[in-house]
Amino acid sequence: MHTFASCLKFMRKRLYILLFSITILACSDFQKALKSDDVSAKFNLGTELYEAEKWNKAHRLFTQILPNYRGKPQAEKLTFMHAMCSYQMEDYYIASYHFDRFIESYPDSEKVEEAAFLSAKGYYYLSPVYSKEQKETIAAIEKLQLFVNAHPNSQFLEQANTLVKELDFKLEKKAFEIAKQYNVIKDYKASVKSFNNFLFDFPGTTLRDEAMYYRLDAAYKLAILSVQFLKEERLKTAIDYFNAFLKAYPNSEYMEDATRMHEELKQELNTFTIKS
Repeated sequence: MHTFASCLKFMRKRLYILLFSITILACSDFQKALKSDDVSAKFNLGTELYEAEKWNKAHRLFTQILPNYRGKPQAEKLTFMHAMCSYQMEDYYIASYHFDRFIESYPDSEKVEEAAFLSAKGYYYLSPVYSKEQKETIAAIEKLQLFVNAHPNSQFLEQANTLVKELDFKLEKKAFEIAKQYNVIKDYKASVKSFNNFLFDFPGTTLRDEAMYYRLDAAYKLAILSVQFLKEERLKTAIDYFNAFLKAYPNSEYMEDATRMHEELKQELNTFTIKS
């Protein structure tokens, strides 16, 4: 038993040494190719590294030789692999740029569809959280929509549509939170206007229930706290918002609170009726 354990330990040690030696040789080959003037050797090793998913090393070799292959048969493959390396390294802005260049240079390539999708998806990854400026989100939606229009039967179509929905929701969430924030800081007029814009801009939003409730809440506070000569009109508007909310979401989790506001709005409005 002791002899078997010793033998197993020896074999493991030899295996580690072998793997270490292979790693050293691979690194040595890469460094030699990197310093070499042999463009073909760089291409071949770069392709091997690419297929082994050694994106960083492959990218370094491809970047060196890309100008040498312009106009040559290997240029199409090299250009795509170079862009893909950037994508896999999560350098999405640069990757999208190179994929777009690939499409312009090789419009008949069988890789055009994949390049177009990955270019658009790169913009998706550049999209920030909803609370930040959404310029990249809008650009990503436009790029993905262009892809969908250009490739309606693509294998990537379902994934592209899913990404568009996710990005659309990010814009919805930002607009919703802005409108809600106006309510928090007690700018009720701006909140009502923002929620109206939100409901118009995103008619199919999953946040519609909440948006209609918070619009009512803002309109209620605006009316109750309003100066007398504006109060009657604002009370009526708030009641209209309640009726719209009741019709759309009679079983909403917010209905109890909405009903309480409605009762108070009616009582306030009755004072104007009694006076007249």
